[in-house]
Formats: sequence, C-alpha cells, structure tokens
Amino acid sequence: MSVLNTKNLSPQRLSFITALIIASANAILSLFLHQVWYTPLLVFGVTFIIIYWLYYYTLQRFIYRKIKIIYKFIYQTKATKKEEFFYEKILPQKSLEEVSEDVQKWAMQRKDEIEMLQANEQFRKEFLMNLAHELRTPIFSVQGYVDTLLGGALEDETVNKKFLTNASKGIDRLVRLVDDLDEISKLESGKIPLIQESFIIQDLIKDVYEELSMKAKERDAQMIFKKGTERPIIVNADKQKIKQVLVNLVENALKYGNDRGSVVAGCYEMDDRHVYIEISDDGPGIAEEHLLRIFERFYRADRSRSRAIGGTGLGLAIVKHIVEAHGQTVNVRSKLGVGSSFGFTLDKASV
Repeated sequence: MSVLNTKNLSPQRLSFITALIIASANAILSLFLHQVWYTPLLVFGVTFIIIYWLYYYTLQRFIYRKIKIIYKFIYQTKATKKEEFFYEKILPQKSLEEVSEDVQKWAMQRKDEIEMLQANEQFRKEFLMNLAHELRTPIFSVQGYVDTLLGGALEDETVNKKFLTNASKGIDRLVRLVDDLDEISKLESGKIPLIQESFIIQDLIKDVYEELSMKAKERDAQMIFKKGTERPIIVNADKQKIKQVLVNLVENALKYGNDRGSVVAGCYEMDDRHVYIEISDDGPGIAEEHLLRIFERFYRADRSRSRAIGGTGLGLAIVKHIVEAHGQTVNVRSKLGVGSSFGFTLDKASV
C-alpha cells in the first residue's frame, strides 16, 4: 500500500503493479484448481501481459486526453481537422510530472499577469486623478480671471492688466504641462532618438548653473561643485537630454531647498566604464515613505508646498525616462532636516 500511496506514480508503474496483483491472484487460484506446477506460471505470464498492456494503453489514452484538454486551455491551441497530426506533432508528449510543472508555471504566470494588471489599473486611476487635478487648477484660475474681466473688471485699469497677466501665467502652466506630457509619451515610445556624443560633464553643469543663476539669486542660494570632483570627466550621452535632466534636478534643488542654501554637484568615476553624477541640496529633505514613488508622474511628497512653488509634477518622471533611455539608473537619497541628493549614472567616454 505504501507503493500505491507514492506521489507522482507513473502510468507504467501503476500498470505493472496492477497487472502483478491480478496475475498473482489468478496464479494462486489456478494452483488450487490444477495441481500441475507449470499451470500457475502460464496463467501468471498470460494474465500479466494482457492486464499490463490493456491497463497501460487505457490509462495512457485516458490521461493523455485529459492532458490534451489542459494544454489546449493553457496554450490556447485549436486543432484542425487533421486531429492525428495535431495529436502527434503539435501537443507535447510529456509525462505527468512535466505536465504538473507546466501547469504550475502557467498558474504562476497568470498570477503575475493579474497582479501586474491590478497594479497598472491602480496606477492608471491615480494618474488620471492626478492629471485631472493638475489641469483643474490652472483652468479654474484662468476661468476665474477671464470671467471677472468679462464681468466688468476689463474696464478697470487698476486690475485688468494684473488679471490678464495672471491668466497668462495659468495658460503658460497648461502649456508646460502639455509639453511635459508629450515629452514623456515620446520618451516612453522611443520616438525621440538619442544623439550620443562625448562632452565634459562638469562644463555642462556649469552651463546649467549659469542658466539658472537668476533663480539662485532670488533664493540667495549658491551653486557649487563638491570639492575634489572638479577634474574634467568626459562622458558619452545625449548632451541636450542630459542638460534637461540637470536643469530639472538643479531647479528642484533651488525650489525646495532653503533660502541662502547650497546646491552641490558631484561627479565621480565609479569604474572604467561608468560615471556617477549627483545633485544635492541642504533643504528640508524628503520623508522615507515617499522615496520609492518620487519619480512617478504627478507624485508630490508635499502637495501643498509643491503647488505653491509651481511646476507640473512631471520633472522627476522626465528625468527617470531620459536616464533609463540611456540604459542607466537614477536614484535618490534623502533625510528630513538634512537634505536630498539625486544621482544618475552615465557611460564614460573611451579616450
């Protein structure tokens, strides 16, 4: 009985055990009926062969039909009129153990697919909700100013220009939002080709510092290089795209950093092939629970402060897409009350 209770018993072995039991019983019975010594042996041999092959053939046919149904379901195959060709050539001839493994693998794949679909659905809902909120704010703002002007304020010279200016700012924000969404869509679809070239990364950071110098002056902030990382390092990447990454990171550091604070850039040679660029600030920092989602579209660690400062909420998402389009990685380190550091890798140019 312990043999029959064994897991994963093959059809061959099951047929053998069944035939052995029946043949032995017949042989013992024939021994009582006929006292001739060779009669039980003959009965045993004939019975064993007949039972084994009959039972094995029936069992195989029955099991294989069940397996065929399983494989049709798993692989979504459909037989043609030439059923025999389908039976012999298309469906795999596998043991029960192999079929069990395939079914388990299929079940795990479906489970992973369902979990991914659920996660994507949740992401889609959050994205649409955030997008609606981001669009609603400037639209309502513009609508309010326009309605006020049409209601009579247009003739009031003390407010009409101010209201028109504010309405224009709201429209500019909408344009930036649409442009950023278009940029992300193109990056995701691969429609924006990367133009690889070699350049000194420190020179590009200096250009970004110069471009954002007025914003730094407004916050009385300084933009510097970390000591020991000033030595020129040549990287190979799309210069304009990496400039966009640096502009977003430095601009964020200025926006969310402290007044009279510092924005520090560091460039490090990781090995013979990679360079690590990091932009740090000494601002309030980001809570740990937000770090895993900080690169998601429209995700804001501090929603009220972020919207008061401005921006589309897509800057870091664009950074992530550009860096990953280069086949590189981007990360963030932050601690409340200390500051934040955003870093990414690039390929080092071969000299």
